Amino acid sequence: MRYLVTGGAGFIGSHLVQALVQRGDSVVVLDDFSTGRRENLEAVAGQVAVVEGDITDLPTVRRAVEGADCVLHQAALASVQRSVDDPLRSNAVNVQGTLHVLVAARDAGVRRVVFAASSSVYGDTEELPKHEGMSARPLSPYALQKWVGEQYCKLFSDLYGLDSVSLRYFNVFGPRQDPHSDYAAVIPIFITRLLQRAAPHIYGDGEQSRDFTYIDNVVSANLKACDGAPKRGDVVNIACGARYTLNELYRTLVQVIGKHLEPRYEAARPGDVRHSMADVSRARALLGWEPQVDFRTGLERTVEWYRRLLSTSR
Repeated sequence: MRYLVTGGAGFIGSHLVQALVQRGDSVVVLDDFSTGRRENLEAVAGQVAVVEGDITDLPTVRRAVEGADCVLHQAALASVQRSVDDPLRSNAVNVQGTLHVLVAARDAGVRRVVFAASSSVYGDTEELPKHEGMSARPLSPYALQKWVGEQYCKLFSDLYGLDSVSLRYFNVFGPRQDPHSDYAAVIPIFITRLLQRAAPHIYGDGEQSRDFTYIDNVVSANLKACDGAPKRGDVVNIACGARYTLNELYRTLVQVIGKHLEPRYEAARPGDVRHSMADVSRARALLGWEPQVDFRTGLERTVEWYRRLLSTSR
């Protein structure tokens, strides 16, 4: 099988690329390296083809898609706050870029597109766990753009027969997540600051909760989504079905790392949801998927990776 991974040098994309190479598949990476990192592909250097370019450029996408059996579409500007700060650029990548991927895949005869969707589409709702039958209530441009991407996938399945499935990720974490970006996720920030003996910031009161999902669970879900019966625009939650507050996350990391610093609490950020937890029964039924790595184990593995990274950078 030949796979195209858009955003293949990014955090999630590079883990997918490595898993595909390890099982013997042919892989093409499309990335403009604006947020993806070349060092994320060092483990598969010489084993994958790399097309350097932007998904907002349709000819580049067509060139990358050529000959692919399946497209894993991970490329995005993946940040709520970034979309609030720059909705035009995030829309160009997350909506127009996704449309380019679907058009190119349709025209190239691709068998299936697996789209990296987001739990942010649910918005802030009191109903938990969040299930795929709930109405979308996006609170940010990013959430809206991801929901539009899902709709485009469903439309292309219905209108053109392009098989697709959208995986709604819930707060993915693990090795290779960039802690230095202005839009970095909370776990790599907490870990690196604790390891460097610096107090992390918590936005809001810290009682907001998330269904944190270790990267290996997301990789296995994508591989499952590539196989099996046709999926005509289906939407599936990918998470662990449990939730932890940011305060609980911080206390757990203090235990794992063995260092304690009082966090600094700041004003809550616009567009953030209060609570999030997934119902993953559809993933079990449709994909035959189960999360394999729990929250604590995922944190321990992630902390160990950042320890090694920081020790080699000194």
